[in-house]
Amino acid sequence: MASRASNATDKRMRQRLAMEAARIMAEEGIDDYGAAKRKAAARLGAADTRNLPRNDEIEQALEEYLRLFKSDTQPAKLKQLRQTAVQAMRFVEQFNPRLVGPVLNGTAAEHSGVNLHVFTDVPEEVGLFLAHKHIPHELADKHLTLMDGSQASYPLYRFVAQDVAIELVVFPVDGIRQAPRSPTDGRPMRRAAVAAVEELLAGS
Repeated sequence: MASRASNATDKRMRQRLAMEAARIMAEEGIDDYGAAKRKAAARLGAADTRNLPRNDEIEQALEEYLRLFKSDTQPAKLKQLRQTAVQAMRFVEQFNPRLVGPVLNGTAAEHSGVNLHVFTDVPEEVGLFLAHKHIPHELADKHLTLMDGSQASYPLYRFVAQDVAIELVVFPVDGIRQAPRSPTDGRPMRRAAVAAVEELLAGS
């Protein structure tokens, strides 16, 4: 009996943590599931819990949060971000861009940026391209999990267009064949070419 009550308490805490992590992602612009759930656990006084929600549980809670609390603004914001994504993809079309992340999946909110995967065997070409176009940018590293479970680091170029942060993660040309592992469900990360994003816009 005590075990059943304990399991019910754990389940309720997981749900509360998932909902708070979703709220943090939607309202504070945090796009890292691990950071959001740790922040949620600290706020709920559950920093030591071993019952943190899975990333897919947080994503489901985020979808619900946006439906409940952002239905009057989120669809328009998502459309705007997808329009910005198309413009950015046209801008860097020589690198065969693919849209990934919340703007593609539909969970983008007020503070979301546009995440693109681009492909070239000479990563510096992306920086040179941005410099040639007089686009101020930053260079960082993006750590991703591959489908075999190994970790890899890729160059990440970040710039701002129309007040939206644009991130370009640079893969080798053959990296287009196998997307890295999605942080939500462990499957290959969903990617979309510009034509597919335009179809999403037409459907909206």
